[in-house]
Amino acid sequence: MLEFIQLLKQRYQAVLAQQGNESVKTSYQQRIDQLILAEAFIRKGQLIEASQEPLLHMAVVGPTQAGKSSLVNVLLNSNIAGVSPLAGYTIHPQGFCNGVNLADCTGLQRYFGRFQQLQQAQLSKDRHDCYSLTENTTDSKLLPHGVLWDTPDFDSIDSATYREGVIRAIALADMVILVVSKEKYADQSVWDIMAALEELHQPTIICLNKLVEGSESIIIQSLQEKWQQARTDEFPEVVPLYYQKPGGLPVWPESRQQLLKQLANKVRPEKHARFEQELLKRHWQTWLEPVFAEHQALNDWHELVDLMIKQAMESYQRDYLNHPHHYETFQLAMTELLNLMEIPGLARILAGTRQVLTWPVRQIMKLGRKRLHISDSSYEIALLNQIAEHTLIQLADKLLDKDDKNQWWRQLNGVLRSQRQDALQDFAQAAKNYHLSFQQDVESAAHRLYYKLQEQPMVLNSLRATRATADATVIAISFYMGGIGLHDLVIAPAMLTVTSLLAESAVGGYMHKVEAELKQNQFNTVKQALFIESLRLKLVQLPEQLSMTTYFNISPDQLRAAELQLTEKRHGLRLL
Repeated sequence: MLEFIQLLKQRYQAVLAQQGNESVKTSYQQRIDQLILAEAFIRKGQLIEASQEPLLHMAVVGPTQAGKSSLVNVLLNSNIAGVSPLAGYTIHPQGFCNGVNLADCTGLQRYFGRFQQLQQAQLSKDRHDCYSLTENTTDSKLLPHGVLWDTPDFDSIDSATYREGVIRAIALADMVILVVSKEKYADQSVWDIMAALEELHQPTIICLNKLVEGSESIIIQSLQEKWQQARTDEFPEVVPLYYQKPGGLPVWPESRQQLLKQLANKVRPEKHARFEQELLKRHWQTWLEPVFAEHQALNDWHELVDLMIKQAMESYQRDYLNHPHHYETFQLAMTELLNLMEIPGLARILAGTRQVLTWPVRQIMKLGRKRLHISDSSYEIALLNQIAEHTLIQLADKLLDKDDKNQWWRQLNGVLRSQRQDALQDFAQAAKNYHLSFQQDVESAAHRLYYKLQEQPMVLNSLRATRATADATVIAISFYMGGIGLHDLVIAPAMLTVTSLLAESAVGGYMHKVEAELKQNQFNTVKQALFIESLRLKLVQLPEQLSMTTYFNISPDQLRAAELQLTEKRHGLRLL
C-alpha cells in the first residue's frame, strides 16, 4: 500500500505542475497533503511493527509566532530549541530526546524517507528536506521519556516550501501539543490541520499561550466551539500559559505537572493498523476521483474500439466472404483440387506444357514464390487494408465528437493521428502473413474434397476427363494468345468447369460444407490475427502514450491490487 500511495502522490504532483485551473490546483494540493500524511502514517505503522517497545513521540504544533519553540524549552527544562521573535524561524522538524539516547531512535531515517538527518547546527534555511535529532541533557519533570518534536509553522507565506516536513513530524507523533496564542487561536489554518489530524487518533492537549490574567475563560469557551466545529471527538484539556516577565518564557502551571505523562497513558500503538485503514478508506474515493475518470474514459475507448472492430468485420464479411464475385479463397482451394486430380500418364505432359507457359510468371516471382504472388495480387488483402484505413478514419472522427472540454480525448486523438501510419503498416504486414499462412487451410480444404471424391470413383473419373479437356482448351488458347499474364491462372477455365460439375454431383453437399467451414475458419482467423491481435491491440495501447505529466496513467490492475490491500487486515485477516 505504501508504494501505491507514493505513486499516487507523485502523479498528483506531476499533474499539478501542469494544471492551469486554480480551483483544481487548490483541490489537488489538499489531496497531496493528505497523501503525504497517509504515507507518513503508514511509515509510522511500519516503525511500530519493527519495534518491540515503540518509542514515544510527542509533537508541538501550532501557527507562526505562537511560541512553540519557547514551550519546547520549558517542557525540556532547557534552552536547546532555538527561538526568535521573527516569524518562520523554525523551518525543520527538530527532535529532542528526553530520557532516551540517540541509539534508541532507530528507524527514524527510514521513516523520514528522502529527508536527511543532520545535526541541529547543520540545518540550513536553503534546504528543507532534512531534520535534526538532539539529546537533551537536562532533566524534565513535565515530559515522559521519548522524543519531543518542535515543528515549523503551517500558516506562514513560506510554509508551503517546508510543509511536508511539518506533516511528517506530526504523523510521527503519538500525542500532540497544540500551541495557540490569543491572537492566533481562531485562525482557520489551525482548525483545518486539527480537523485533518482527527483521523490519526492522537491524544491531544491545547496550550493557550501569551495570556494575560483573566482573559482565558472567554478564549477557552471559543476554543471549545472551534474544536466542535472542526472535530467530532472530545474537547481536550486546555493549559493556560502566562509569561514570566524576567525570562520571557511561558510558565507551566504547577497543577498540570503530570498532565503530559498522564496523556501518554492514552497512547494505543496496537490500534494503529486499524486507524491507518480507516484513514485510507475515508479518502480513497476522493483521492482516486481523477483515476476513476481516466479508467472510465479508458473503458469508453475500449468500447469504441470494439465497436469499430465489429463494424470492420461486418464489412469484411459482406464485401468479401459473402460477396458472389469477390470471394476468391475457395476458388484457390479448387485450383489445388485440380492439381490433385492429375490423370496418370497425361499429368506429366500437361504439367510440362503448363511449366513452359508459366515460365515468364515464375521468372517474375523468382521461382516457387506462388504464395507471395497470390498474396500480392489478392483482392482480399487490398480490401482488408482498405477496411483498416477506414476504421482508423472513423475512430478519429468519433474522437472529435467527444466533449471538447475533455483534454484526455483530445490528446488521445493526437496520439492516434501520430501512430496511424505505423498501425496501417503493421496491419498490412500482418495481413500478408495471414494470407500466406492461410494457404495451408486452403490446401487442407482441397485435400478433404479429393479424399471425398475418391469415395466416388465414377465422379472422380468424370471430373478428370473434364479437367483434361479443359486443360487442352486452355493450352490452345494460351498458345494462340502468345502466353499468359499474372492474373490468367492457366487452369481457371478448368476450375470453373470442374466446380460446376462437382456442385451438381453426389458430393455437392459436401463441397458446400467444406466451403462454409473454410469461410468460418477464415472469418475467425482474420478477426483474431488481424483485427484483434494486430489492430485492436495497438489501439488499446494508445492511452499508455499519453503524457505522464498530464495524466495519472494508473492502470486498473494497479488499482485493483491496492484496493485488495485496503480490504484486508495485516496477516491476511479480512475486515468485517
